[in-house]
Formats: sequence, structure tokens, C-alpha cells
Amino acid sequence: MTPPRRLLADAAARLAAAGVASPEHDAAELLAHVLGTVRGRLPLVEQVPDDALGRFEALLARRAAREPLQHLTGLAAFRHVELAVGPGVFVPRPETELLAGWAIEQAAALEAPVVVDLCTGSGAIARSVVDEVPHARVHAVELDPGAHAWAERNLAGTGVDLRLGDMGEAFDDLAGGVDVVVCNPPYVPLEAWESVAPEARDHDPHLALFSGDDGLTALRVLARRAAVLLRPGGVVGAEHADVQGASAPAVFAEVGRWVEVRDHVDLAGRARFTTARLAR
Repeated sequence: MTPPRRLLADAAARLAAAGVASPEHDAAELLAHVLGTVRGRLPLVEQVPDDALGRFEALLARRAAREPLQHLTGLAAFRHVELAVGPGVFVPRPETELLAGWAIEQAAALEAPVVVDLCTGSGAIARSVVDEVPHARVHAVELDPGAHAWAERNLAGTGVDLRLGDMGEAFDDLAGGVDVVVCNPPYVPLEAWESVAPEARDHDPHLALFSGDDGLTALRVLARRAAVLLRPGGVVGAEHADVQGASAPAVFAEVGRWVEVRDHVDLAGRARFTTARLAR
């Protein structure tokens, strides 16, 4: 039996030395996971049993090797839902909750909204939209079969129309009738390989990360496809890298069919996603 306070301090120091960005948080999440509780209840734990200690040590070693925390717990929190995640699917990031929130606000303002989530990955945005706007008709598509399998699991029973396919060709049957298109596309330039955190570079599918020499290849496909899917006056929102605050909106401006093109910052003031409206 080991006191959790000392255990967590040692674990956090070990993770910090390994370069983990949030060592205290991750150590506590892993300990809570092996104890079958939540992080907020750890102060109530007086001693950690030896069997749990062994499991904790094994997970800690994997996290120190920069395996994603969510792969170790099998879950990722996203807005008001929990998603099953693991190898083969992009782990949803907290920043993307802002884009999802924008899509939810747009859909909630309509009587019978039709929402399309392109590059759905784990299904995070689609799941959040149907969770918070239950009267919406939500459709989602994912190109990678491995990620699609995770989305199937996360969207089961929600009523979301999930399909396997290329976003550049998806939903011909919805053309001209969609109210909101939302997308978290790959946007990392190929040349930025070395700058990507090991958790993403070594564990997220590269199809979900990299997008041509300038990181904007998928966004260009989106700008064209969304113009086909949306009704006149419909809106599109897409996440991008923080260094693409000018280049991402420019992609939509160059298409010539978009108005009200604007960029949005995250809570840290960094450029995070672009929105636009299809000209009437």
C-alpha cells in the first residue's frame, strides 16, 4: 500500500522529465483510471493497493514513452460526451470543441437543420452536434477505415448517418440542401514533421495530420465541396493550424463563392478556425 500523494508527485516528476506537457494532470488521470474513480476523488484515497500500483506503473511507463493518455485510458472527453479512442484514430483535442460549439450554435438556430461533418475521425463533432441539437439531422464521413470503425462505435445509436468515403466526393444525395458543414481536416505541412508532438506524430493516423506541402490541400478540397453541399446562405467552419490564420481564410476567398469569410481565435488568442457563408 502506498500513499497517493507521494505516488503522484513521483509520477509527475517522471512524466515531466520525459517531456509530457501536462505531467500532474496525466499522472492523476492514470491513477484514477486504475482505481476506477475520477481525478477529483483522488484526495479521498488513503492508500493505493499493490495490484493497482503495478497497473499504474505499467501505464506510467507507456505515458513516459509518449503514448497518448487517451490511448491508455481508452476515453477522450469532448464537450459533454466521452468518446472511445485508441490506435488508428485521431484523438480529439480540446481546441476543436470551439469549432464544434460554433457548429452547434449555427444548427440550434434553425428549425430543422441538416449538418454534415467531413473528416469526422472519432465522430467527436458529429456526436456533440446530435447530443446538443437533438432535432438536427447529422451526417458524417470518414476516409480511413480504421478511424471509421471508431466513429461507428461512438455514433452507434445516435441516429447520425455515418459513411465511409472521401470528403471530396461524399453526400451527392445532399447537394444543395445542407445548412452547416463542419470539418477538422488534416492541416500540418509535410515539412513540419519534426515539430509535431510525439503523441500525435507517432500515434495519430498520418492521414488525419498531414496535408500537402503547405498544410492546406484538404482545406482547398473542403472549400470546393462545401460549396456543392450547402444551400445558398449555408455556412462552413474548418479548423486550421495557428499559423494559418491568414492563409486558411484566403483559401475560401479564392474560390469566389464565399462571403463573410472570417477567422476565429481560441481561448489563448491563437488563430484556430475559419468560417464562411455560401453566397446567395
